[in-house]
Amino acid sequence: MLRAAIPLLLVAALAGCGDDDNDIGEPEDVQAFTLRVQLLTTDNAVTVWGQADNLADAHAAAEAAANIVVGSGGPDFGDRDGNGVAEGTDESEFGILPGLDGTPPGLAALVDNECVEADVLGGSWDDPAARWAQLETVVDGWSEENNTIPELTSNPMRIVAWASLALATDSLDEAVEFGNRARTNVNLSLNAIDC
Repeated sequence: MLRAAIPLLLVAALAGCGDDDNDIGEPEDVQAFTLRVQLLTTDNAVTVWGQADNLADAHAAAEAAANIVVGSGGPDFGDRDGNGVAEGTDESEFGILPGLDGTPPGLAALVDNECVEADVLGGSWDDPAARWAQLETVVDGWSEENNTIPELTSNPMRIVAWASLALATDSLDEAVEFGNRARTNVNLSLNAIDC
């Protein structure tokens, strides 16, 4: 689903690296560039999810977004919706956030940027298992009357939370709404790279 978009995302990411005179300017450091590409791939999944016209497509795109964020070492990586296809796994061996045991360390952890630390990582990952356990607690406690998602300090982790809620619903309207809520967290994450 997302493979065809990756070359376009790379072009879009590179297009932002120059000025109006077609001078490519100073190259972005490799870690920040790689993080940007993963976030743009997540952005593509969230766009598909938020515009889905059927529940299967919404679930597949939510699964892809979550897998890209958590990476192969993260919680519930793989076929989250149980349909036999693990969306987003080709793009996410190395996730945006650290794995359950800290390996791989996550792309955001490799970027030396205070805004990425604050908005993407959302603070220290000295205890990755505890950070991921908080995600489960927040998702389990969520309701329309009790929005627990803001308790998560990492915007990409909030994307995973919205994806978890989307995957748990049988309502297309709810799933799409959760995708649209995740859009803010994608935008905040991308903005952090350039702060």
